[in-house]
Amino acid sequence: MTDGLAAAVRAVRRGLPVLYPTDTLWGLGVRPDDRAGVRRLYALKERPEGMPVSIAFSSYEELEPFLQLSPSTRATVRRWLPGPFTFLLHASPRARRAWAPAVLGESQTVGVRIPDHPVARALLARTGPLTTTSANRHGRPPFRTVAAARRAFGRTVGAYVTDGVPPSGRPSTIVALTGSHPHIVRRS
Repeated sequence: MTDGLAAAVRAVRRGLPVLYPTDTLWGLGVRPDDRAGVRRLYALKERPEGMPVSIAFSSYEELEPFLQLSPSTRATVRRWLPGPFTFLLHASPRARRAWAPAVLGESQTVGVRIPDHPVARALLARTGPLTTTSANRHGRPPFRTVAAARRAFGRTVGAYVTDGVPPSGRPSTIVALTGSHPHIVRRS
């Protein structure tokens, strides 16, 4: 049984985490401005506070107001996204005001993605930005199948969106764009 996009949108509006496909891994999403939803997500993953999670967007236009972008960082983001990259950037004042503090952490930076997956982008276009953290318990390998995620998370996940092509199974490459030069933090 799979839940569709409409069920996922309803779950997000209720503050429940949703499982959705990205181009890389299965992601767990809640709205970053839903503080109760973010707390549920951290509890679900058993993730320690102070470890920020990345945010997925449907488009550049949606992403840019939440970041402090120089011309060179903007060009880098536009060149490589959508795709299997997470870019660490400084959050804008708007993001710092709107989003749950746990999303940004003490550094006030945020990992951002535009997944190259039509189902993820369709969901994000309907919900706005969502967290995009791998579907797993903290420190454990990501679940490779929806069935494994469903067995672990059960009804604590509000919807399981399984339409479309499954993820590649490789995590995104993380690139920090917070200094004078790009720095690869994790290679996929």
